Amino acid sequence: MNAPEVSPPPTVFDLPLRRLDWRDPLRWLALGWKDFIRCPGLGLFYGACFAAMGWLLLAVYENAPAYTLALSAGFLLMGPFLCLGLYEASRRLEQGLRPDLGSSLLAWEAKVGTMAIFGGVLLILEMLWGRASLVVFAVSFDQVPDFQGSLWKLLAPEHLNFILTYLAVGGVFAALIFAVSVVSLPMILDRHTDAISAALTSLRLCLTQTGVMLWWGLLITLLVVLALLPAFLGLLVIGPVLGHASWHAYRSAVGPPPRQDRGPAPAT
Repeated sequence: MNAPEVSPPPTVFDLPLRRLDWRDPLRWLALGWKDFIRCPGLGLFYGACFAAMGWLLLAVYENAPAYTLALSAGFLLMGPFLCLGLYEASRRLEQGLRPDLGSSLLAWEAKVGTMAIFGGVLLILEMLWGRASLVVFAVSFDQVPDFQGSLWKLLAPEHLNFILTYLAVGGVFAALIFAVSVVSLPMILDRHTDAISAALTSLRLCLTQTGVMLWWGLLITLLVVLALLPAFLGLLVIGPVLGHASWHAYRSAVGPPPRQDRGPAPAT
């Protein structure tokens, strides 16, 4: 009797990715808005956290500009992890359960090791981004410019080359962070997977469906910029809606893991 053939276990590259449509990002936003309406108190709590981060960052810039870069990097790292609570809320709504603040705040608890590894990856990228930003400062100015207390001093015409270079460098790192994290954290929360596999799946999604994911990233950027304009108050709603929408982006894009083929049944 021959032993049954057992195929090798599926890898992260075998995980199916669904074909996305250009209309999907708008559908994700609509679903995110629907989830926000279904649990507005929870959403406003996280929205208030996002707005408070913006107010604190602005206060630091006005009083101690030298610390703004480090603090903004920390906030960029905290943002995706704050969204974990929103992912958990959307997941519970999807299951027909009622989300609550306590479960959303502790969503990371069951996956703390994997979350820590993924946070370390993001931290390394943030540190590289910060170092690159310092190089841009050093090349652009003979001495540290005085922007004390005024954002408009930074936006003066004589700083145009610096602003364009800074935005270009920041855009490269922001695109990289987006590519490795756009579906990673929802995937870690939802499945038994490791941080590297989740990041590779996210990167693979962005490389194989670049147009739709660029459109999604552009929508996120435009909405966040609009939310910043009225004293960060737009983040009260835009922040949680985007968090819920990101869960639906993950659910739409990443298919179920393939079943392992154990080969034909043994002959009797």
